[in-house]
Amino acid sequence: MSTITYAVVDPSTGELVKEYPTATDAQIEDAIAAATKAHREWSRGSTIAERAALISRVAQLHEERKDELAKIIQREMGKPLDQSVGEVEFSAAIYQYYADNAEKFLADEPITLLDGEGSALIRRSSVGVLLGIMPWNYPYYQVARFAGPNLTVGNTIVLKHAPQCPESAAALQQIFTDAGYPEGAYVNVYATNEQIADAIADPRVQGVSLTGSERAGAAVAEIAGRNLKKVVLELGGSDPFILLSSDDLDATVEAAIDGRFENTGQACNAAKRIIVAESVYDEFLDKFTKKVLDKADGLAPLSSVAAAERLEEQVQRAVDAGAELTSTGSRNGAFFPPGVLTNVPGDYREELFGPVASVYKVADEDAAVELANDTPFGLGSYVFTTDDEQAKRVADKIEAGMVFVNAVGAEGVELPFGGVKRSGFGRELGRFGIDEFVNKKLIRIA
Repeated sequence: MSTITYAVVDPSTGELVKEYPTATDAQIEDAIAAATKAHREWSRGSTIAERAALISRVAQLHEERKDELAKIIQREMGKPLDQSVGEVEFSAAIYQYYADNAEKFLADEPITLLDGEGSALIRRSSVGVLLGIMPWNYPYYQVARFAGPNLTVGNTIVLKHAPQCPESAAALQQIFTDAGYPEGAYVNVYATNEQIADAIADPRVQGVSLTGSERAGAAVAEIAGRNLKKVVLELGGSDPFILLSSDDLDATVEAAIDGRFENTGQACNAAKRIIVAESVYDEFLDKFTKKVLDKADGLAPLSSVAAAERLEEQVQRAVDAGAELTSTGSRNGAFFPPGVLTNVPGDYREELFGPVASVYKVADEDAAVELANDTPFGLGSYVFTTDDEQAKRVADKIEAGMVFVNAVGAEGVELPFGGVKRSGFGRELGRFGIDEFVNKKLIRIA
């Protein structure tokens, strides 16, 4: 069996707060059986309006319990309290979005016949039990992106959260129970990796959604592929922040700071590579570096000591390869000092998950696009320019699932989220997020 341990360890102190028992094989079997029964009975016996009312109640309970929920994830992974509250509020908005739009999104879609009489339509319905495998960096938001649309469709969910998020996982289970979902509609499991592999292969499970690392995504997709299961994967990113021109450089610097350091830099779609045209490079780098170093006071810890150690090793590899690091000190437990890497070698392609930004100087637009696309990832991207036509041109050329022009932090519940290349496939949120795990059944009437 795996040595995986579900435990809350406060990253700011290293204190073990509480351990949670790992599920037995019998408990995993019970979870899948309950989800299967709930789909057969509750899902098929409920209306869209009834399911929308339930997910709306989930949104309401998030709002009512947001302070308690925020403190839980601050203990689990070190997120500042204001950002933790913001995550809970955004999660509530996601659930409410699907409650408000479920009937429109799931309405029958007529098809105009090219030949013959009668009618045809597409009717959307649930597919069954889904397995969700979630990460630690956004313990509520990641679940909301997956559970919100799929419970509204009528799919049932078995949810494996990250080992360091057992308390928030339990709090979410309580919310779905208190909202009125029947037993088995949403089931939290503290599963081992081996148990999850078996669950993916289980014929009762119809699909899998994972947010996590490339390695985890490849492992899950391999098992799912062998068993003919659909997968949605949201994996790593090395998102470019391209600055070509600015009429307010101070504001652009603030945008770069926000894009890189939100959640202490621990976001898949953070602005990890700052690519700056040489015409504004020197002034930008000076202002940006000062702002980065100013963040040393009061910066939150990374999610764990192990995460900080991993980042330390990655930064050292970059320096050993010729990069220059400007920083305020050295790692202290899970606390990692913010820093700026320059002169980064072109073949250094590691994703830095923490408060370190890589800044590159390029000659022009074409060089910026070439560098932006020179990565195995393709999640998000950011383009800052005063030229509207240039913005459209660059946005078209970037190989990514998302492009934000002259904005960071502009994600919304209505906007699809997902990537290309090794950042995964499939979409979450918005209209497209509810359409991933559905049976788009053709009904043709002659």
